[in-house]
Formats: sequence, structure tokens, C-alpha cells
Amino acid sequence: MPLMTRGQDLVQYVQPLAGTAASTTAAALKHGSGTEHLANTIPAVGTPFGMTQWTPQTRQSETKCQAPYYYRDSLLTGFRATHWLSGSCTQDYGSVTLMPITGTLATTATRYAAPYTHRAETTSPAHYKVTLPRYQLTTELTTTARCGMLQITASKADSLYLLVVPNSDQGQGFVQVDAQRGEVWGYNPVHRIYQGWGELAGFSGYFVVQVERGQARGGTFRGNQYSAAVSLQNQKDLGAFLGFKVKAGETIRVRVGTSFSSLEGARRNLAVEMPTWDFAALRAQNLAAWQKALGQIRVETKKEQDKRIFYTALYHTMQQPRLFNDVDGTYPAFAGGKPLQQLAKGNYYDDFSMWDIYRAELPLYELLQPSLVGDWANSLVLKGQQGGWLPIFPCWNSYTSAMIGDHSTAFLASAYTKGIRNYDVAEAYRLMRQNAFDQPSPADYRNGKGRRALPSYVRYGFVPLEDSVQEAFHKKEQVSRTLEYGFDDYALAQVAKGLGKQADFETLTKRSLGYRQVFDPSAKMVRGRHADGRWATPFRPDTRESYITEGTPRQYTFYVPHDVPGLAQLMGGPNKLEAALDELFAKNEYWHGNEPGHQIPFMYNYTTAPWKTQQQVRRILAEEYSDGPGGLSGNDDAGQMSAWYVFASLGFYPLNPVSNEYLLCAPLFDKVTIQLPSGKTLQISTQKASLDAVYISSATWNGKPYALNYLRHADLLQGGQLVLTLQATPNKQWGNSPQSQPKASVNP
Repeated sequence: MPLMTRGQDLVQYVQPLAGTAASTTAAALKHGSGTEHLANTIPAVGTPFGMTQWTPQTRQSETKCQAPYYYRDSLLTGFRATHWLSGSCTQDYGSVTLMPITGTLATTATRYAAPYTHRAETTSPAHYKVTLPRYQLTTELTTTARCGMLQITASKADSLYLLVVPNSDQGQGFVQVDAQRGEVWGYNPVHRIYQGWGELAGFSGYFVVQVERGQARGGTFRGNQYSAAVSLQNQKDLGAFLGFKVKAGETIRVRVGTSFSSLEGARRNLAVEMPTWDFAALRAQNLAAWQKALGQIRVETKKEQDKRIFYTALYHTMQQPRLFNDVDGTYPAFAGGKPLQQLAKGNYYDDFSMWDIYRAELPLYELLQPSLVGDWANSLVLKGQQGGWLPIFPCWNSYTSAMIGDHSTAFLASAYTKGIRNYDVAEAYRLMRQNAFDQPSPADYRNGKGRRALPSYVRYGFVPLEDSVQEAFHKKEQVSRTLEYGFDDYALAQVAKGLGKQADFETLTKRSLGYRQVFDPSAKMVRGRHADGRWATPFRPDTRESYITEGTPRQYTFYVPHDVPGLAQLMGGPNKLEAALDELFAKNEYWHGNEPGHQIPFMYNYTTAPWKTQQQVRRILAEEYSDGPGGLSGNDDAGQMSAWYVFASLGFYPLNPVSNEYLLCAPLFDKVTIQLPSGKTLQISTQKASLDAVYISSATWNGKPYALNYLRHADLLQGGQLVLTLQATPNKQWGNSPQSQPKASVNP
């Protein structure tokens, strides 16, 4: 491979093992528990937003909250073509694992699992390599968007067996082997999660495995029983094997096509994306794809660790949403899989961890790749048309109604307000409005369609404690639902305004103020409330309560991203908001490891002390992120935790992603260059007298003084140069006036 220039070599900074061990950050240790201590990322080899990632496997099965790989594990059981939702606490689906072994054929993991060490691993987004001394084999893998290739090198002459295992926990699936041609093919049925849990999703993970060398011995197995039978279906622990004689130093290459549509689709994907056996060329192609994707943002600093953390975070933001269609545009219909659909243009995506990624991960690509965002928006519209309702949290190509809120609406509104319109806007509005105003039939509601607790929310202006929201995976959580529906209603109101739907705009704007109904003026915080107006007792602001989602009343009080001035008014004014933020941080009650608080550090920009945003963001960047395996503060959740780092380290963050305003903080880097899709360049530079200078003392935009403590999306799209002068002590006058603060808010 040709040598790369210094300016091009960004993949070297990515550390795929980051987040594969339990978090070691202070906030995670205080506020996290169980699986929340885990970032649950994997050392994924793939392409940006590709269909299938490949990972070494240390855990079998597709169990909820169990990633395929953990840093602390010592045994390897194969190489998985995975659809794991990166950084999540969900489950894999439609996956298949390949395991090469030598010596005697063994078909159960307890017998063939191989010890390995991290010293024997090489990891990058484009390539993985490991040596297994037990088998004297070195295995490498690289990928395209839908396919993978393994390169297996034997260091001794022996019998080599390739095991192919669909990872069905349900005793389902199919494998067939053609030993003469060196092929195995099959499928692993996908099952739903959350609403409809365990039901068949109507499609499968299909795979076709081809070995460069044919004339093999072959057969199938279930558990520890194997035979020469060429096919096997719906048996527990089923799989297939191919066996070869290899010489010392001999290399065998294996290519695998995957599809969610059909076996024919998997073959077609393989024929188009991987027509040769040239592993080195594929690796170089994948490396170039990552260099291009990472190179859209170039950061300059003398601190190499900060580069490693940054580009690892950027890599993690590119795992999902997941490409779902074959090379010819075919994909399984949403919510049932049938009939197969075919796109005329663009691509179809799924696995939107929407409660998480609408906050920063999706907005990042609204800036970097708006045409890709248009495909994501169109995918959501297609889901709504095919299933009848806009999905709340579409994963596994199914309705899940996971988490709370209705943030597909928030995302579509964010795209709309940024001028991203390469989808059917009228249909998008119809579907969003249906979610906001209409109640599904009981059967559809049980199936995960529609907003949870919508009748209560509309009737009372908030979700009362009497509505325990039983038809949901997350039950109760009434206050958090009220707050998040308020933001979604605000978001939809902006689209209604843009489309000239004045009545909807007024109704939705009024509903967006429902957060005031659950704000207790005596406690100055949100609090559970009964339908008759009584407050929940006792009130414990720093205890996880059933009416709050994964947090405490104090933490969730600050979730009013669409109306921070209104929240400040309820508290007694901007100074009281500042004091409440101070108290949260002083009590160590800020929990960075979960998404509802991600906007909190930036809320000081609505007060006379924006320097405290600069202070707290810099502290979080230092304390809650590292470049070790435990360096992520809780579940990465499809890239949201990482997207926060990307934005905050660049010096701005979309506290309200629908408003098109980004709140400023002090960049971590000396210089940032962002290549915009228009061909224009956005450059952010810092001038500082000392390394510990973290406070903004002045700013210029294209050479002119800049007094605002936020940036506007429209200005960024034009390109330009922002220069921030930093000093070691706070400048308490910069950006502290009402005229300097963000303008977006809800007018009563």
C-alpha cells in the first residue's frame, strides 16, 4: 500500500477497543449501575453507516445487553458478521459467526474457544488481525458495506475447519453446505424486541460464505453432533463446516455476502462489492473510505491523546443508522418484512436509536452530509407509509416504541428547519401530525404504534401519575414523557409554521409548554403530579423516581431545550437558573453517562455566566472521555455519547437541534477545519497565551468582532473563520448580555 502523507493518515488515531471495557469515569461510577457502566461498543470493522459490521466474538448468542465482544474476556469464539446496535443495551440480530480451527473437528464453543491476548490483536476501522496460538492461525478481516473477507494463514501443516454458525437463540435458522464448491449459505431469522418482543420480524439475516479453495470436506452440526448432511433447519445450535488440508504458511481467503432481503440478495451483494479475492486491495479500499469520512474534520493539536479520542469518537458516530438495502435497492418492508420493496434512488436505513441520537449524532451529519440525512428522513417516511404510523424508535426494521418521546418527529423537524427536503415533506408532516394528534387502535397501540399516553397528555397538558403507561417497555416515567413530548410538539410546530398550518402551530406551541404543569414552584424542580393537581410525596430530588426516565427529578428539570428562558422564568430568572446549575454540579449530580443531561452544561449560555459553560464542558471532556478501553462514560448509544464529544471539542453544541443554533464553548483544539458538502470550508481557531487557557475572552467571525455566545447554522453553511481568543481566567463580560444569548424559545 502506498505511503500516506502525514495530513491524510487519520485512521491511525481511531481506537476501536475504546468502550469495550467498563467505564472508569467518576460520573459513571457514581450514577451508573450494571450495564450502564459499559459503553457496549465493539471493535467494529465496517464502512461508515454500512449494513454489516465485523467483530471478533468473545460472547455467543444474541442476548439483550450483551455485546459480541468485551475487552476483559480471554477466549475468542469466532468472527461475527454483526448487526449490534453500537454502544447499546439492546441485542444483536440476524448475525452469523465464522470460526477457523485446526486439528480435530469440534462444534461446540466450550471445545473450540481459543485463548487470545490483546498484544496479538491489531484493530482499526478497516482491518482486524489476531493470532490464535492454540490453532497456530492468524486471521485478518476487512469489509465492504455489505460483505466481509477473512484471510486465514496457517503457521503449520494441519487440517483446517471453518465453522459457520447462525447465532439464533430460538433454535431457528437454516444452513446448507456445498463442499465441492466450498460454499455455505443460510439465514438467521430476526425477532422483535420491546413491543412485540420475541415475535418474528418477518425477515432474516441472510448470508453466503465462499471459500477461495473448493474440494473440501463438509457437513452440518447441531451442538456437538455433526454429520455429512448437507442442510439443517430449525435446530438448536446448528451450523455447518468445511474442512481442508493446509500447508505451513498457506493462506485461505473467505468472503461473505450479507443481506436482509434474500439469499439471492446476499449473492448479488457479494458479486458486486467483492468480485475478487484480493484482500490487500479491499483493505486499501476500506481504509480510503475511512480516511475520506474522518478527513471531513481535521483537528490540529500537540496533544496526540486528544486526536485519538476525537477520531475514535467520530468513528463511533458512523456506526448507525444502518444501511438496509441491497446493491439493487431491495429491502424488506418495514413492520413485517413483506413484500420486498425496491428503491428508485438513494438508500434505505434502519436502527435509529432515536431517543439518543436526535440530540447530537444526527445533527452532526445535518452539517456534514445533508444528502445522507435526506436518505435517513426518507427512510422514516417510508416506514410510516408501510407500517401506517411514524415509528418512535425504529430498530430491527420494526416498531419498538422503545424509550419515551416521539423523536422521529424531532429529527424530521430538525432536518426540515435546516432546509433538508429531499423526501416527501407533505407525507412527513402527515405522519408526524398523526403521531401528535391521533390514537391508534388498541391492536396497533399494542404493536408499538403511536405515542404512549397521548390521551392523558392531551387531556391534562401533562401525563399524570394515574396513567402508568402499562403498554410500554418503559412504564410510568410520566414527568419525563411530559417534558419530551413538549419538545416534540415544539419541533412539529416549527414545521407547521413553515408549511403555513397556523392552527396546528398554535395548538402545538401551547402544548409544548406542558413542562410548566409538572414544575413545582415550591421545589423549583419538576415533580410527579396527580390528575387532580396534587404533587407526589415525598419529594426526593436526587433519587431515581418512577416518574423519571433513567435519572432524578433534579437532572430532568433541565430538559426543556426548546424554552430555556421560560424555564429560567419559572425558577425566578436567569440568576436562579445559574444557581440551580451550580447546585447540580456542586452536588456531583450531573451524570454525563445518560443522554437527558447532555444539554445541561451549555445552559449557562442563557445566563450572565457563559464562562461556566466553558469551564464545565472542558472538565467533562477531560474527565468523562479517555483513549483507554474504559474511556466512555456509559452506553455510547449508537454514537450519541461520542457525538457530544465531537461537538463539544470543536467548540459548539446543538442544545436545541431544531432551532439551528449551536451554543459556543472553548474548543479543545488549536485549529479545526471542516470541509462542508458545498465545497466551502469552516475553520475554527484558538489563540491562547498558555496551555491552561480555557475561557473565551473575545471572538471574531471572518475578521469582525463576534459578540454572540452561539453560532447559526446558516452562517456555518457559508463557511468562514471563527477565531476565539482564550485566557486562563474567566472573562465574565464576554457573551453575558441578553442580546448575546440564543434567540430560539417558545413565546407564551
